[in-house]
Amino acid sequence: MDISGSYTFDAPPDRVWALLMDPAVISSCIPGCDRLEPNGENSYRARLTVALAAITGTYDGIVTLSDLAPITSYRLTAEGQGKPGFVKGSSAITLREEGATTIVGVTGTVQTGGPIARLGQRLIGGVSKLMLDRFFACLREKLAAHDT
Repeated sequence: MDISGSYTFDAPPDRVWALLMDPAVISSCIPGCDRLEPNGENSYRARLTVALAAITGTYDGIVTLSDLAPITSYRLTAEGQGKPGFVKGSSAITLREEGATTIVGVTGTVQTGGPIARLGQRLIGGVSKLMLDRFFACLREKLAAHDT
């Protein structure tokens, strides 16, 4: 299943990049993130608790950042599993300066297996998009709070 989104920030790319590379900010903005700990260079061990319909459960996994082109783009890969099944995903994140704003584009794919896969792609796609939107809304709030 494919996911995508575009998010506008009222800041230059270097400030947005700094947020996206800060594990403390990231962990505070990932919905349901209980833990995000270093697991090597550009790799993190994560635990998420998701409470949405039949997707409810705790997932343990690894998040890896690769292909880093500072202030321009990177690839994020995540794998996790829990009682509801497993999730694997990969996304390309791009930052584009547009006037006084930065546009963050996200395109990726998500695969599921186990009981969670029986829910159907539409429901899983909706939950993925909801979590992505919440994550970027939180990042915008962090940026705004830093500006005050």
